[in-house]
Amino acid sequence: MYLNIIIPCYNESMRLPVNKYLDFLKLNKKVKIIFVNDGSTDKTKNLVTKLFNKFPEQIKILSYEKNKGKGNAVRYGFLYAVRQNMSGNLAYLDADLSTSLEECKLLSKKINDKIKFVFGSRIRKSNNVIKRKFHRFVIGRSIATIISSILGVSVYDTQCGCKIIDQKLVIQSFGEVFSSRWLFDVEIFLRLINLYGKDKFIEISKEVPLKSWVDTEDSRVKFIHAPRIILDLLIIKKRYK
Repeated sequence: MYLNIIIPCYNESMRLPVNKYLDFLKLNKKVKIIFVNDGSTDKTKNLVTKLFNKFPEQIKILSYEKNKGKGNAVRYGFLYAVRQNMSGNLAYLDADLSTSLEECKLLSKKINDKIKFVFGSRIRKSNNVIKRKFHRFVIGRSIATIISSILGVSVYDTQCGCKIIDQKLVIQSFGEVFSSRWLFDVEIFLRLINLYGKDKFIEISKEVPLKSWVDTEDSRVKFIHAPRIILDLLIIKKRYK
């Protein structure tokens, strides 16, 4: 099974778990990782270049000179993979690996003739380990309620940074530039819902509870960003109504 994982990177030198990438790539020769350096001003590019030097056949590095936002970085990586005819499904993860590479690979196996879109969910269950700061959990659940209302489909967690998609749906999902830097995930859902309709979208998508997810100390989305997030939700709602 081939899998291509896009990793958006913006000033990740203090958060990038280099050894985890190394260990994973040694054991998974059919997985390729595309790092998209989104205008980093620290040593991020040096770190991913060192990884590339060790696994030149499995790692690609794309770069923006100026920061364009996570959504655009992910979009750039997906479209690059399609245009290069890279075999396999496509996924994206956060650079800090809050969701592990191993779990992303496991979730990717759920893509089949029927299921075309798989996404991780940080729902707490008795048999998993989900570590989130309480205030982020409360804020996240409030935003998730609004998002579900906009989607018109019951989804527990649209914002988890682990999503896998059949390559055939990439152009429909990533062809146009996203409206939001923060909530591009919501736009992916809405594009697929608008394309297939709600009932068909439910048939081809699968939300999977993660076995493990760990909240990092240096979260990029802060409480002060709440007004911008609300504004983006209004913009998205208007665009995709």
